Formats: sequence, structure tokens, C-alpha cells
Amino acid sequence: MPSPPPAAPAGLACPRAGGGVWLEVAYAEKDHAKSLGARWDPDTRMWYALPGQEQSLSPWWALPSAFPWEDRAFGSGLFVDLIPDSCWFTNVRSCVSTRDWFRIRKMVYGRAGNRCETCGAVENTDAGIRMEAHERWLYDDESHVQYLRRLVCLCTLCHQSTHFGYAEVTGNGARAFAHLSSVTGYTNEQSAKHIADAIVVWRRRSRYDWTLNLRMLTDAGIAVAPPVRGPERRAVAERQTQAVRPMPEPLGHGGEETGMSIRPIHRD
Repeated sequence: MPSPPPAAPAGLACPRAGGGVWLEVAYAEKDHAKSLGARWDPDTRMWYALPGQEQSLSPWWALPSAFPWEDRAFGSGLFVDLIPDSCWFTNVRSCVSTRDWFRIRKMVYGRAGNRCETCGAVENTDAGIRMEAHERWLYDDESHVQYLRRLVCLCTLCHQSTHFGYAEVTGNGARAFAHLSSVTGYTNEQSAKHIADAIVVWRRRSRYDWTLNLRMLTDAGIAVAPPVRGPERRAVAERQTQAVRPMPEPLGHGGEETGMSIRPIHRD
């Protein structure tokens, strides 16, 4: 990967605060932040820190709209992006604090205008559609390093289609299949081939243990817990997968019809 100079962590300037910075404070932490001097702006519906109080409130600083190393063009559009089974359940969310995951998500949603970056959908709670943050990974097939290259805002349906294997295991395969076809314009046959091609790559990558590289976050000043490594990641994946109860496919466009059932691969 290239080696750009890391961006110096800094808060986003808040004009209303006359030199202070914007904050991203979860509702559960508002009283704590307020006790340290955080102020609420009803017009923008955001918290901010006044000049001189920035450092005491630095854990809540709003993030800039791009990370060091991030490639906003990497992995554009809707496609099935199957995570190697040795990497399941160890990701950005499992390696950062709840507070930082909130800051990351708010930044990703905000820079996308709170719209899905693949289909343009907006949040619709009545229909069960939310915005969700998804990681785009670059896999180095020689060194077996999994690099975080981009964070993207996806709606619930696009996220299910992207993680087609998980959607299938949890009984949402038919809906994910239909949404993939709708957004991409694929016929059912084309969608099935697209998924089959993704599974070929997934099977090959799942035979290896991968090292997680989150330098995109650490160079932005975000604390990252040391991720589990190699065989430990595979063990975590297998334990978590056993906790997910398979559900029947309601409409027939899932694993049984296409022969694409996705389960952890055990190496010889």
C-alpha cells in the first residue's frame, strides 16, 4: 500500500463556538459530556465544545469526512462481498470502543447525506430500512493481510445483499437476492452467477488465516484494540456462527435453490 503522511487528529471547527469544535455524543453519554462542558446547538442538533474545553471533550470530537488511506472509489456499487469465514465477526466494530464506533458511523452517514451510497435509499423505520456502516476490504492474497480501505453507508437491504452469506444463514436470502437483482438490473440467472463467482473467491480466501490491518483508523487517532490473529479469528468465527440459528428461505431464491449454502470451511 502507499504511504501517505498520517492526518493529524483534530476536531472539526464549529463556527458557532467561535473557535471550538463539533462533537458527536451518543444519547447515553450526553449527561457525561454535558458535565464536562459540552453545549447543544438546537439548529444543527449537534453538540459542540467552546474554546478552551476542546481537550477535555476530545473523546467525542466529530471526525473529518475522510480517513488517511481511505479510497472513496474503492468497491463502488452493489455487489456480493463475502468475508472469508476465518474473518467472520472480527471487524472494525469489534476492535473499537462503542463511543468511537458511534463517531465513525455518524461521520460515514453524514458525508453520504444520510443516503445509501449504492441505491440512494433513505431511512424508513416503518419499512425496517436503516442506514448502516459497511467496511470495504482489500485482501493481499500473498501476505494474507486484510486491509481496511473504505467505509461506506448502506441501507439495510443493500447491506444484506452485500453480506449474502449472512443473509442466507439468518433467513433473509430471498430478500437479499431480490434486492441485488433490482438494484443492479440483473436477471435471476445473472444474480445467481454473480453470487456463484463471489463464492469461488470466498472459498479460496477462506482456506487462509488473515491478519487485520486497521491503520486507516489508527492514523486518524482512533484507538484500536489488538484484533485476534490467525487461527484465533477462525475459532471466533466458528463459535459465533454456531450462535446464529438458520431460518427457512421464504421465497425460494436462496441457498437451497442455487446450491450456494455458505458455511465455515474447515481446512484439511
